[in-house]
Amino acid sequence: MIPVRGFEGKTVAVFGLARTGLAAARALLAGGAKVALWDDKPATREAAAAEGFQLTDLTAADWSQFDALMLSPGVPLTHPKPHWTVEKAKTAGVEILGDIELFARTVNAAPEHKRPKVVAITGTNGKSTTTALIGHICREAGRDTRVGGNIGLGVLSLDDMHGGAVYVLELSSYQLDLTTSLKADVAVILNISPDHLERHGTMENYVAAKRRILLNQGKGDTAVIGVDDACGQRICTEITAANCRTIVPISASKAMSRGIYALDGLLYDASGDRAAEVADLKRARSLPGRHNWQNAAAAFAAAKGLGIDPAVAARALMTFPGLAHRMETVALIGRVRFVNDSKATNADAARQALSSYPQVYWIAGGQPKTGGIDDLADLFPRVTKAYLVGEAEDAFASTLEGKAPAVKCGTIEAAARAAYADAAASGKDAIVLLSPACASFDQFADFEQRGEAFRAAAQAIAAGRTTEGAI
Repeated sequence: MIPVRGFEGKTVAVFGLARTGLAAARALLAGGAKVALWDDKPATREAAAAEGFQLTDLTAADWSQFDALMLSPGVPLTHPKPHWTVEKAKTAGVEILGDIELFARTVNAAPEHKRPKVVAITGTNGKSTTTALIGHICREAGRDTRVGGNIGLGVLSLDDMHGGAVYVLELSSYQLDLTTSLKADVAVILNISPDHLERHGTMENYVAAKRRILLNQGKGDTAVIGVDDACGQRICTEITAANCRTIVPISASKAMSRGIYALDGLLYDASGDRAAEVADLKRARSLPGRHNWQNAAAAFAAAKGLGIDPAVAARALMTFPGLAHRMETVALIGRVRFVNDSKATNADAARQALSSYPQVYWIAGGQPKTGGIDDLADLFPRVTKAYLVGEAEDAFASTLEGKAPAVKCGTIEAAARAAYADAAASGKDAIVLLSPACASFDQFADFEQRGEAFRAAAQAIAAGRTTEGAI
């Protein structure tokens, strides 16, 4: 745990008592603060009380007694409307912040020789893989590395800091909205495409949240910016004009006169006098497809920003084990491979997986995002057949009509069985791909639970049985 500094003897209201909120409460208490905890859900409050936390009904509390509100990132800050705690905090003049801000202030309060290195990663897609990949490279280079934030452990649950540590943090736009003091030694923006607009209100607000990862950077810091989309290109151009840090453009679609880029699976470093090939990413089994080549370019650039030997970083790319629910093979039955890409919660993420295979038996659907799968029309010829699930199945069936065969299956288990039957009957090597292009919340608690349902269904098929009670 990282004891939070700067709130000694002060009282901090903590709203949202899931993983992030409780971790923040522990860290605040360890740093000498007082906390007032609350959640809208009775079951969540009961779980916190059972763990020994004392609760304070923030609906009836005197907010003038609070020095700050620690808001869990899932709680609406501005859209679709501010949460009631946000309104109360603003009325009382109480500062609103998140766990990443608490971490940032603790780092800033540490003596110079005890401050760790911080690598911060954001983007619409690829954050988790890139974060884990950078962590893997750092460990292979012998660095004392802690990986967390929006992946794995919450940041304040990681081991306490010291001058030789490296914190590699995945940051969502929700977390960044609550962060003002973070100074990243290396900041990474992978890509930006429309997502979470119901939370941010507009695309401009969403981009502004992502850009907050660059706040407070200065001379000696590194910004790694993906330039394969218009937003990334614009950000790179604007911060280059500011000329206050080292800027490394990355691409997986074009050669560049400077930066790190991948073409046809070959990774090049063009940060010197000429571009030099540094790795053949087609040999990296856990990094298939162009989107993962962008992730690899970002990780390599971040490693260089930390001063890691490029040869060590290149070797580490080859040994990266990959992440669950991100183009993960969960079963191989005869000539049929089941690929779990449950993390693809929007169309742009699903594009990455669909682009990686010449033909797929595609399982898609769930709680739809704005725009559905309309933007994937150029990839529909790769869909041998689609198997649709969840709330989106009617809309997706309409979009696919006349463009790719589709069947409504309702559930992940039914879709997996139907897709396997068709794939096996083809007599060819085949991919059954779960890449939903949707959120999971219509049928599952999160994308992990959805991916595990797919894994269980595939393994049940392999064992010659069906799962019971699977959604």
